[in-house]
Amino acid sequence: MSWYSTTPLDCLPSSAELPDSDDTPVDNELQNLIPNLLEAILALAWNDRADWFFGVDMGIYYAPLQPPLVPDGFLSLGVERFVEEEGRLKLC
Repeated sequence: MSWYSTTPLDCLPSSAELPDSDDTPVDNELQNLIPNLLEAILALAWNDRADWFFGVDMGIYYAPLQPPLVPDGFLSLGVERFVEEEGRLKLC
């Protein structure tokens, strides 16, 4: 005799119940594919330019003691291209 009877599939959440937006640590497939595709298109279109940067899933620290904004992608124009093994130096 069983007090509780169910099939394993009845216990799984629906796709609507699974997290997939910015307020959760889980990304869906398009949140990764679209910014990377846009970066690839920009790299092809602007291969002769060195004054832009496209960041994907990078924190933007806009104010001291505030948590960073972390967009899926962002474009900065008019910035010098900087390529070094250790990256940019901390300014403060």
